[in-house]
Parts: sequence; C-alpha cells; structure tokens
Amino acid sequence: MKRTLKIATLILALAGFTYTAKAQTATTTTKSGVRYSIGVETGIPVGNFNDVSKWNLGGSVQADIPVANQVFVTVNAGYNNFFGETVGNIEYNNVQLLPVKAGVKYFPVQNFYIQGEAGAAFLLNKADTFNDKSAAFLWAPQIGVQFPVSASGNFIDAGIRYESTSNYISNIDSKVQFVGLRLAYGF
Repeated sequence: MKRTLKIATLILALAGFTYTAKAQTATTTTKSGVRYSIGVETGIPVGNFNDVSKWNLGGSVQADIPVANQVFVTVNAGYNNFFGETVGNIEYNNVQLLPVKAGVKYFPVQNFYIQGEAGAAFLLNKADTFNDKSAAFLWAPQIGVQFPVSASGNFIDAGIRYESTSNYISNIDSKVQFVGLRLAYGF
C-alpha cells in the first residue's frame, strides 16, 4: 500500500507539472541544435528487486539531438546506486549500475514529451552482488515536462519513467526494475 501511494504521488506531481507547463511559452526545438542536460535521479524498485532494495539515487547526462520538428534522438549515460536492504539475517549489498541508453523523445504538445530509450546497464560491483553477468539489456519508457527558465533556451526537465533490465543471473529473476524520477537542468 505504501509503495502504491508513493507511485501515485509521483504521478500526481508530474500531472501538476504538466498543467503548470502549459502556461509557459517556449519552443521544443532550438536554433543551436543539440541540447544537453545534467540531472539527478531517484526511484523506487518494483517487482522482485523490491525485496533487496527500497530506493536508489544517481545522476545522468543526456544529449537531445533534433531530427524533425518536435522529435529528438536522445543519448543518455549515468550512474545509479540501489541501496541494499537487510531482510532478517541477510544483508544485501548495494547494486551499482552504469546505464547507457539511446532513444527518441517526442513532444506531442509544447513542453510535454514522451520518450523511449533502450541500451545496456553495466553492473559495476558484480562480485559484491554474486551475479554471473556484468551487463544486461535495458529499456525505459518515460513521460516528462520541460520548464523554460531563460530566454536563451535553458530549461528544467522533470520526467518519470519505468526502467527494467534483463536478468543478471541466468535462469533466475534478477531484473533491476524501478519507477524513477529525473530532475535535470538543460542548456
């Protein structure tokens, strides 16, 4: 119940951002071309991964490359630390990932976007987590809002996404799955 309440709160906050963003005036394409953003990320693990971790913290850098009106190709790399839990007598180690993704970002209306990315998530502490693979396929659908903060095109990017990997251990459900929030400054 607590998890559902947290996820619902994140979705309602994003809906409020979307409503506020409609009052802003900015273009979703830039004359200068590529847009960059640096952000902080956090999330709530879901599925079986929730048994070993309760939250994560990380950061990312992203480039948005315009390819058509309202459409961008994205390239994203970051770091996520999922804090390990203690369950009974078992203490789970942190899971440290380096996600590298590429995708597409589309603005159906001004400032509001839909984004889909795929790539690989590299496990930085494989030995500490007893996994037999150090990389896994990664996919992440996201929705978000960009708030203009200056006439020169700088913006705040707030997005919520679901992210999932393939298994890190053969024949065992060892996916890293979470609902995450990214808050970034773009220029």
